[in-house]
Amino acid sequence: MNKKMIGIRQILALNLKKNRQKCGLTQEKLAEKAKISAHYLAMVEVAKKFPTPEMLDKLAQALEIDTVQLFDISATPEGALLHLEQSIIYNIEHIVRNTIKQTLASELKSYEQKNIKKK
Repeated sequence: MNKKMIGIRQILALNLKKNRQKCGLTQEKLAEKAKISAHYLAMVEVAKKFPTPEMLDKLAQALEIDTVQLFDISATPEGALLHLEQSIIYNIEHIVRNTIKQTLASELKSYEQKNIKKK
């Protein structure tokens, strides 16, 4: 089965960009506030680089948010949609699996009853 999975780099990239734009900052201004290079920040925003914990803290402080907010999957429309999609897929799989189990149990019971009658 082919499930779309969003990785931690993509979650970080989406949340970093969203929070930067929410603060009205350019990549250059955020990089300056966080005391990192603008090129490095750009690479993080396109999920090509992944910052160290210390760098994550610097970015969060510059954005005036908690570091954990950089990893909130539901914080972006894309993340919320993906989370919803994954939840729906999980629920469908769960329903189908239970239905198959119930059907097999019912069929087995019916088969056993027919065999008992034949004896």
